[in-house]
Order: sequence, then C-alpha cells, then structure tokens
Amino acid sequence: MNYRHAYHAGNFADVLKHSVLFALIEALKAKDTPFALIDTHAGSGCYALDSEEAGKTGEYRDGIARLLFPDLHGTGQGPLPALLRRWLDSVLALPGNEQGLKVYPGSPLQAAQAMRATDSAQLCELHPEEASRLRELFHHDRRVHVHHRNGYEALKALLPPKEKRGLVLIDPPYEAQEEEYRLIEAALKAALQRWPNGIYAVWYPIKLRSQVQPFLRWLQRCGARRVLQAELLVHPDDSPLRLNGSGMVILNAPWNLDQVLREPLQAMARLLSQEHAASWRLDWLIKEGDTPVSQTRHVRPLPQSKRPG
Repeated sequence: MNYRHAYHAGNFADVLKHSVLFALIEALKAKDTPFALIDTHAGSGCYALDSEEAGKTGEYRDGIARLLFPDLHGTGQGPLPALLRRWLDSVLALPGNEQGLKVYPGSPLQAAQAMRATDSAQLCELHPEEASRLRELFHHDRRVHVHHRNGYEALKALLPPKEKRGLVLIDPPYEAQEEEYRLIEAALKAALQRWPNGIYAVWYPIKLRSQVQPFLRWLQRCGARRVLQAELLVHPDDSPLRLNGSGMVILNAPWNLDQVLREPLQAMARLLSQEHAASWRLDWLIKEGDTPVSQTRHVRPLPQSKRPG
C-alpha cells in the first residue's frame, strides 16, 4: 500500500513490461473477436515525468528516454525493431506528449490506447488515491471499468470474462517480497481452473536470482500449456539492495511470441546497458511437444566516455 509507481514510471523495467504487453495486445487484435484485459494492480494509469516524484529518481532517463533518444546516449546504431517503434509511437501519441516525452502511460492507459471499441478492460487498484485517479482518467471510456479492490480476490469474480478470450496482467509492487510469489501462485492456480485458456502475464523484479527460482520452478508444473519467460538485466542479479533487472512470464503465450520478442529484447539490452553488460533471456519454461530452449545473451556496456553526464 506504500508503493507509488510515480517514482519509477518509464524505467528500464517498464520498458520490458510495456513492450511485452503491447506485443500481447497486438497478438489478441489479430482476431476480429473482442477480448478482455484484466489488470490486477493497475496503479493510477498515467504519470507526469516532470512531477516531484519522477524528478527525485529520474529513472525514466535510463529507461524509455534511452530508446527515444539513443543518439544522446551514444547508443544509436540503426533503426529500432518494428515492435519497439510501434510501441514508442503509441506512447508519444498520448495527449501531453505533443512536444516530446512529458507523460508516461501506465499499463491501463497503454492498453486502452491499443484496444478496439469492442474490447474491454477491468482495472483493479487497492490504493484509494491511485484508484480515484484511475477512475478520473477513464470516466469517459465505457470500455474500461475500475474496481477499488484487491486484484487477486477480484479474479474470482471477473473470470472467465464474457468475451471468452483475453489477458490477465499481474504486476504487483512486491512489498511482501518473496511472500508475493505465493500470493501469485495461489491466484494463478485458481484462475487457471476458472479460465484455463486465458493468457496470464506476470511481471517480477530481479534482485537476487535465488528469490525468483522457486516461482519459476512452480510455473513448470502450474498446468498451463505454454509458459514463456522473458528477462532483461542491467546489473548482475546478485544484490538485494537494488533492482537489477525484471522479467515477464506469460502463461498460455501465443505460439510465436518468442519470435516476436527476440529482436526487441536484443535492442533493449543494447540500448539500456549501463556499467555492466546487459543480458536478456528468452525461455520456453513449458511448450507442448517441445524441449525448452534457453537463449541468453550479453551486451557490452558503453565506454565510459560515451555515457551521459
């Protein structure tokens, strides 16, 4: 309840999370039939990058700003992959960004920007101020429904959606740290029983690798037909004192999602690399009929002379 995403909006973890979310929505839009999005930890939906909170950390400068302005950071090496370009264009198309990057849309607003008139979104947020801002943001949008309640508990009422297909995004603040994974496991177990064909995308932070491993092992026996893991690390995963990287696991992932994400992950690792070589990982933890294949790559960091001041 104390976490406020305004301090971290647009950082390197958001770049991974929201580009994957964008890819999933594009995959859902490939069919004409409507889909539903359920966001269990929606936040306030939109963040001003000139706010006091964002100014205190400046995390977006080592996140989305590096993709938008690679020449300023000495990382400009050719055009961006098409997926990243389309995602960035959708961010810049947001009202308030006409003169450059001034506001950063959270997952709810990015999803609403990409959804069609026939699609719907159910947004859950427990923090009262965040929920109030979320309602204000979407009060005019009949496709979007805001719920001031615990997102894990809300899944029991919201699944399966009337559209019969869609995506659940689980993106908690991890204030409970390792305990949060047990809450996610319980929520996913119940959700898969109610809606076994739904797509479930879970974001997770990476500090110490040992904190994540039990959750990843649980996923390999969770009952989903396919589970894809995508990770991006800008620091070694050996310190509990900072966010070293983050990952997304997608249960019942679209078949070709690994092909869609491979080139963007390579570009993100190159553009977001800091003092250590950035690394990316793309694994099928479960894939029907196949042996999981792990792909991990490292990207050299920029020379010190080319780093921004």
